[in-house]
Amino acid sequence: MTDDSSTRRPRQSRKKHTMTHLILVGAVYMDTILTVPRFPEEDSKLRATDVQVRRGGNVGNTLEVLAQFQASPAAAVRGLQVCLVACLPEAKSPATTKILRSFGPYHDGTEEHDDSRVARSGGKGTERKPTRSVIDHARCLFRQGHEQPASSYILRSAETGSRTIVNHNPLPEMTPEEFEGIAEGFAASCGEGHRFWWHFEGRIPETTLRCIRHLREKMPGCTISVEVEKPGRDGLAELAAEADVVFYSRSWAQHRGYHTPEACLRAEAASSKASLMCCTWGEDGAGAYAPTSGEYVHRRVATTTTSGSNISVVE
Repeated sequence: MTDDSSTRRPRQSRKKHTMTHLILVGAVYMDTILTVPRFPEEDSKLRATDVQVRRGGNVGNTLEVLAQFQASPAAAVRGLQVCLVACLPEAKSPATTKILRSFGPYHDGTEEHDDSRVARSGGKGTERKPTRSVIDHARCLFRQGHEQPASSYILRSAETGSRTIVNHNPLPEMTPEEFEGIAEGFAASCGEGHRFWWHFEGRIPETTLRCIRHLREKMPGCTISVEVEKPGRDGLAELAAEADVVFYSRSWAQHRGYHTPEACLRAEAASSKASLMCCTWGEDGAGAYAPTSGEYVHRRVATTTTSGSNISVVE
């Protein structure tokens, strides 16, 4: 047999795999939603017509939508990993277990995945193939000594459609130093070809600003987006000025004197370096503006009914 190695075609190098990490930083709440005929008077008793308990908060709502896209085969091909960074109760607490299970199958710190344990039937064991959660929550901060999650109690009036929300968050907030450790962990565990998009709730602007500036220094190629939601909260404008993508709320825009999403976005673009700006407007939908091209689009939307008011579906 003759050696034909000289005529063999050289092996073509495979295209380098690219993984995109979409990392959401914020708070996850457990919502108790009471539907009542009307808003109750002080010191009165009123029977609710419906009660729902479910995960909420802006980050929770956003993850709910992203998880649906991530579960599709197309997302797997693109190499997208959605990650959660949030403060939660103790890792083994019932509240944390309930929250993490709400995102789908997950690893609870034991040797097995919950959904890969042996299912007993008729005395015979049938082992199911392990499945992987579409949400990576390995870098959440589990607060020792805390059993209760951040919670929202929502009164939804059938008479007027209003929502009255009472929040309670007993968990210590994430510090800039804790975030820096998380960011460095991502950078150390991911090699070349990985891209990062960090999304922040504008909950504590001074802390968030330090986190953004750390990313600009240590991970200069990443994309950063922020939510500008609560009216009158100091520091939100400074966050918007630092971000690549900004999401404004209707209440914040109206507090600033804007009457339409387009008016808000075009005016705020003057003080922002963002390449994309969005503004939600409740039942009237949402607008998006690209400052570089000057293009503005408006679409109607369907919204969630939880403590966060994130957009769920764009028509």
